[in-house]
Amino acid sequence: MSAPELAPRSSVGGIAAVWIAALLGGIAVAIFVPATHQAQWFVLALAASLLVSFGVQLAYGRSTGFIRRVAASVLGALLALGIVSAGVGLATIIPA
Repeated sequence: MSAPELAPRSSVGGIAAVWIAALLGGIAVAIFVPATHQAQWFVLALAASLLVSFGVQLAYGRSTGFIRRVAASVLGALLALGIVSAGVGLATIIPA
């Protein structure tokens, strides 16, 4: 029989890591992918963020709050990629 954890580790670091990975992935898409294919690559970056969030939260090792932590990770990744793609869209529309 195992004893319950008295002070579980904070899951904020894992959630923030997924957000940062999504932001870096979005910036990489904005820089390296041609404008005609960027929408597809932003979707792939979000899918990769979902897989990373599953991996991070499974490595966390606790089932309590798993869905909530994955949802927070993916929502933050969606917002980060949305901000980057909105910036790319505005940069495309506004003449230099």
